[in-house]
Amino acid sequence: MGDSQPQLDFKPFDADNHYYEALDAFTRHVPKAMQPRCVQWSEIDGRKYHVVGGRVSRVVANATFDPIAKAGAMHEYFRGNPNGRNPLEMLADREPIPAAYRNRDARLAVLDQQNLEACWLFPTLGILYEELLKHDIEAVTTTFTAFNRWLDEDWGCNYQNRIYAAPYITLADPEWAIKELEWALDRGARCIIMRPAAPTTASGPRAVSNPMFDPFWARVNEAGITVVAHAGDSGYSSNGYAVDGFGATFSGGYGPSVKAFHIERAAYDFLITLSFDKLFERFPNLRIASVENGSEFLPDLVRKLRSYNGRMPGYFKQDPLELFRQHVWINPFWEDNPVEIAQIVGADRVLFGSDWPHIEGMPQPLDYLGELTGFSDADRLMIMRDNVRGLTKLAA
Repeated sequence: MGDSQPQLDFKPFDADNHYYEALDAFTRHVPKAMQPRCVQWSEIDGRKYHVVGGRVSRVVANATFDPIAKAGAMHEYFRGNPNGRNPLEMLADREPIPAAYRNRDARLAVLDQQNLEACWLFPTLGILYEELLKHDIEAVTTTFTAFNRWLDEDWGCNYQNRIYAAPYITLADPEWAIKELEWALDRGARCIIMRPAAPTTASGPRAVSNPMFDPFWARVNEAGITVVAHAGDSGYSSNGYAVDGFGATFSGGYGPSVKAFHIERAAYDFLITLSFDKLFERFPNLRIASVENGSEFLPDLVRKLRSYNGRMPGYFKQDPLELFRQHVWINPFWEDNPVEIAQIVGADRVLFGSDWPHIEGMPQPLDYLGELTGFSDADRLMIMRDNVRGLTKLAA
């Protein structure tokens, strides 16, 4: 959008910050007998990889994250690559992993330097491993029980009312999900995270809005906690147009691929199915935040909701589009057009998220201000702070 950044008289709240997992994040609390079915380390040709469910995972080539590419290293590429650089070259400049990527007190100091009030904090690897373990539900629940205990120890679900690290919830085992939600609430969590996917249950894959999960959603509805559907490995197939498997855009070499569209396809299907299954009619207090899934799919999603509301009279008790606007918040990719998204869902449903310190995010979170020159001061305040502030309060 614009080149000049507006001056702020408030500190923004970043709805999309990340940590890089500690080396023992997936092993610290896993019983030894279960570790071969969950996550282990292996060294191959001098490089360490995670072994997930007995198979070496190469979805992240640098699973130790040390050294690490600098925050926003591919910012220029996602801006349209105006200088025509080979995007692979953008990842060459690496540094020893900064303390703030793994230490909560160091991250608090960085929040102060970045002039941020607070942040939601999400996984880097944790959002990728449910797909790789889905064939073994006990391994899924064991892994993420342990992962959440590590998260609480190292980061805290609510650290000094400034760092809100989201526990990971899967609905692969509905009873486990309810127990883990109760644990998260007891630990002061203000948001939980799941991947935008149909979890694989004992009965097979099921949309999260399937009535079999209503006891979970009833508790979410009662507690008022925000559920974040965050980009991850949703298990999408390229149907032969590209080699399947979640990974970096250029993991298969230099060149475009339909794999780049999987994140937005997964979010589209996840969000529209919540409406098709009338989840918001059943649970009127739900708040769903779509984070790091982009937003270019929204115009077509809106058209589809309008179309099916007209084609199937009597199916929806309430206008599905209006319910969608009431219950869903959208964090656009920073390279998306936020004005267009605000026109669709309202400025009060748009979330600022920098994806810091990931390579595809902003070099500094407040670089995002340059994208908001088309907004009024009041709308900018909502997008940069007040919307996510509201979602961080329990809305019971």
